[in-house]
Amino acid sequence: MAKNIINKYIWIADTIQRYGRITREELNNLWVKSSLSDGNPISRRSFYNYRQGIAELLNIEIENDPSTFEYYIANDGSENASRLLNLLLDSASMSNMLSGSQNFSDRILLENIPSARINLPTIMQALKSCNRITFTYCAHNRVNPTFDIIIEPYCVRLFKQLWYVIGYNVKDRKIKTYSLDRIKDLTINPDTFIMPDDFDASAFFKNCFGIMTSKGKARKVILRVSPKKAKYLRALPMHHSQKEEVHKQYSLFNYTLFLTNDLVSEILSHGEDIQVVSPPELKALVIEQLKSALDNY
Repeated sequence: MAKNIINKYIWIADTIQRYGRITREELNNLWVKSSLSDGNPISRRSFYNYRQGIAELLNIEIENDPSTFEYYIANDGSENASRLLNLLLDSASMSNMLSGSQNFSDRILLENIPSARINLPTIMQALKSCNRITFTYCAHNRVNPTFDIIIEPYCVRLFKQLWYVIGYNVKDRKIKTYSLDRIKDLTINPDTFIMPDDFDASAFFKNCFGIMTSKGKARKVILRVSPKKAKYLRALPMHHSQKEEVHKQYSLFNYTLFLTNDLVSEILSHGEDIQVVSPPELKALVIEQLKSALDNY
């Protein structure tokens, strides 16, 4: 019974989020067609109880607009809050959907993603309480692990299905980034820290593609993109600064970005469909990577 109630909570919250605004009549029409309804609409009293349960269990507030009689999900209005809410609902909806698919699981093909569920809850707890954390780090580019790293965790970031923690390394006295799948023996320290007033997680990554940052200045990046790939970038923008100039045989995509290896790798991943127009330094980095790759053949 408890599992069925949770599935109902997820369905209602996810449906309202996807539609943006929806009346109870419109929601009921969709509900009756779902596998959770048994063909019966949601009564007014049940809907009130479901809203209360969604608020308590999922921390999602469903509000009503009395002028239109529409329901919507309230958040703090920020883009990041909206992304976090979508991530929560996407994860919950996917878990709900897959839990009933055992009888045809061989027809569902998933990626093998390094799990962060072991370390992420501990780091989230440290973020909330502003406690330092200690761990061993097994970097890909080093033979031996680094022991007893102590950082003050400032934020976490999800990029290409991997979680990262960004924080102030106490020994090195600078902000560093660590991949959660490379962290071992993670513990929360009893000593706390004060978050710097001048640290803003969104501003820290404002001009970054991916997880790499730079001490240099962000540059104006122009990419010449084939019509086929342009459709892809319109649907999935590479960066929030993306602007497009459409031409007959190609498009020019403009960005404001740091020149990092993450950016170079992304450009190369699209092959001949993307060509660097400027700046020259980025073009040189791409050429260098291509030459290094050719040297292996």
